[in-house]
Amino acid sequence: MSFDYQIAVIGGGSGGLTVAAGAASFGAKVALIERKSQLGGDCLHYGCMPSKALIQGAKEVYQANEISTLNDQEYDQLFESTMKRVQTAVQDVQNHDSKERFINLGIDIYEAEAAFEDEHTLKVGDQTITAKRIIISTGSSPLVPPIEGMDSIDYITNESIFSLKKRPQSLAVIGGGIIGLELSQAMARLGVEVTVLEGAERILSKEDEEIASTASHLISSSVHLMTNAVVDKVERGENGATIHYTKDGQSSQIAAEQVLVATGRTPNTGGLNLEAAGIDTDKKGFIAVDKSLRTNKRQVYAVGDCNGSMPFTHVAGMEGKIAVSNAVFGLSRKVSYTKVPWVVYTDPEIYHLGMTEQDARSVYGDSLMTFKTKLEHNDRFMAEQHKEGLVKVLTTSSGKIVGAHAIGDGAGEWMQEVGTVQALNKKFQSISNIVHPYPAKNNVVTQTADLYWREKLFNSPINKALSWYVQNLR
Repeated sequence: MSFDYQIAVIGGGSGGLTVAAGAASFGAKVALIERKSQLGGDCLHYGCMPSKALIQGAKEVYQANEISTLNDQEYDQLFESTMKRVQTAVQDVQNHDSKERFINLGIDIYEAEAAFEDEHTLKVGDQTITAKRIIISTGSSPLVPPIEGMDSIDYITNESIFSLKKRPQSLAVIGGGIIGLELSQAMARLGVEVTVLEGAERILSKEDEEIASTASHLISSSVHLMTNAVVDKVERGENGATIHYTKDGQSSQIAAEQVLVATGRTPNTGGLNLEAAGIDTDKKGFIAVDKSLRTNKRQVYAVGDCNGSMPFTHVAGMEGKIAVSNAVFGLSRKVSYTKVPWVVYTDPEIYHLGMTEQDARSVYGDSLMTFKTKLEHNDRFMAEQHKEGLVKVLTTSSGKIVGAHAIGDGAGEWMQEVGTVQALNKKFQSISNIVHPYPAKNNVVTQTADLYWREKLFNSPINKALSWYVQNLR
């Protein structure tokens, strides 16, 4: 059977673009199908890029307010200028992911919806194409929970918040996860009164408990955080919405000009007609894949948010690299998430790699070694007066890194040294041998690595023998 394409990619986000560019570079004939008019996916238009531009702009406003207290008019002006800055940042990156770049690679781009007719055939708009192998990378969208009255209000999500032109006086955020907290703190720093309602016992439920507790303490200085607060219903109000919730068994309510829904993600798989191709999904609609990122149909792969693995742009890119090598060369490379870090871009930042202490303790028991350094014990953080935060690294008795966590100014940058060592299959104590410029922030990582030797050497029977040797023979 002859096919129109060797590789057809559905979705022009991080994972899809990685696959399309890689396959074309290897000489495959590639079709790239994207329903929207521009490439880049959610990360570019609604996620990573606009949120980081917003966070940086809000940080600068916060710093200005510390020097001279801003009034409402100044906050209004700065809010508008920050939102314009967000759009500029998105456009700058959009130029990098232009269609021309991929057309010049020999890729055929289809701007249309795609739906399966069978495992090799796709209906693309009013056309039909066939492909030997198909990679699905359709991403995800904000999950809006079935809360009574939600349809009656004009709520916003991470897809629409960046379109705000005017500063709201108040914002209620439903959800205390990564997206909710990043946007909450940024909006609070732009002069918005923000309340976060989280149904669980704590915010950032996927983070290490000690790190999340520190984050809660620091973020609550500007954002009103309510945990164990379950939203029961919402109602349209005269100047926004009224949110009815139950906290610790007590019913209450708050009013807010805007409501941000940040309760998770749902896969963009509903319109793909996966049933026609016999492709399996789970109950939530995520596409089931094996460790080689294949679906139950071996010639169809799924990467990125749509497969329900880890909802991060860098993970989609990683999966894209694995999927394209498997699809083009017939390999069976397997994906592993044990060495994949993520960062929560609040201020201060939170770095996460591997297992939390709670999870690692359940696996390794008393053999788990935990090394912690508070930032207040590091010269650079003392000098800059960013002393609140800590580093925590979890290892086996031999020094194998099984988890690494930190909260602190710029943690996403200086903690990656631990991730690099782990990725290279080196032991944590090897960082002690790295000489850092003084007083670079990553010196705090070396301080933490030095604790390994203190534990394994200075507090061990070997040290007694060394002490005897020094005292008696030297």
